[in-house]
Amino acid sequence: MRDEKPRVLFMGTPQFAVSALEALINEGYPIVGVVTQPDRMVGRKRIVTAPPVKEIALKYGLPVFQPERVRRAEALEKIAQYRPEVIVTVAYGQILPSELLGLASAGAFNVHASLLPRYRGAAPIQWAIIQGEKTTGVTLMTMVKELDAGPMWDSVRVDIGADTTYGELQDELAQRGAWLLVRALPKILHGELQAQAQDEASVTYAPPLRRADEQVDFTQSSSCVYDHIRALAPVPGAFTHLNGKLLKLWRAKPLHDWLGQAEPGTIVEVVAEGPVIACAKGAIIATQLQLEGKKVQSGQEFARGLRTIAGLRCRRP
Repeated sequence: MRDEKPRVLFMGTPQFAVSALEALINEGYPIVGVVTQPDRMVGRKRIVTAPPVKEIALKYGLPVFQPERVRRAEALEKIAQYRPEVIVTVAYGQILPSELLGLASAGAFNVHASLLPRYRGAAPIQWAIIQGEKTTGVTLMTMVKELDAGPMWDSVRVDIGADTTYGELQDELAQRGAWLLVRALPKILHGELQAQAQDEASVTYAPPLRRADEQVDFTQSSSCVYDHIRALAPVPGAFTHLNGKLLKLWRAKPLHDWLGQAEPGTIVEVVAEGPVIACAKGAIIATQLQLEGKKVQSGQEFARGLRTIAGLRCRRP
């Protein structure tokens, strides 16, 4: 490829993708267009909100396209008009058809938040924490028709701390992914890197989180319950039910050595930091909670607001 930087079409939607877009801009790549998801209604007040990538694109004066379905003929025709040489996707949120990938004469590349072939799919960061992984990373790969299955160009490993939340890990992976992209892309374009096929025998998946995946299961160990809570913080939040009302568990501390005997999900006592909830093995202290219809409270504030709490059980309504 010639020495000047290629025309790049960027496709991404959430905050995780912002760092990569800004890195390409700062490196001087000509961004011919930004494709992102349509504005959506968010929050309890259902306010129409633009995706973070759109906000950044408009800040830099870049053209933005927000098709409802990117595989529709009219969307593909619009994207073809950008005449991209390279397509870069980061958490775009839709499966891209082969016709779209073929528009990039120098290749279509994806920044994925896992060490492929592990955790292919839409929620690799959350599932890595839920599964108790100690390390994860970011992989730069060529996009193919199959989900996250393309050959890999480069990757970077990132440790997952014992107390790291989804939000914290997402921020770190976004920064490392942006660094990986601008480091590897010129090497790929100049033939200085060799792609490596994924080992299909090692594939695992990270599907989108369902509502049922957000519910805490206290019949698991305190380690599993704690990992579950931090994997869903700060959004969407792990939940259970107390006295028939939805209870969000935003922050917790594990008590792996707790040896008491109680039915899993039972609030066995209240300590300075909040209520202690028994698990199948060990317990957790719920240090930040939110009961349905109430504001977020510290564990101590929450306990004070209930006339009686010890002996109550978190369960399905």
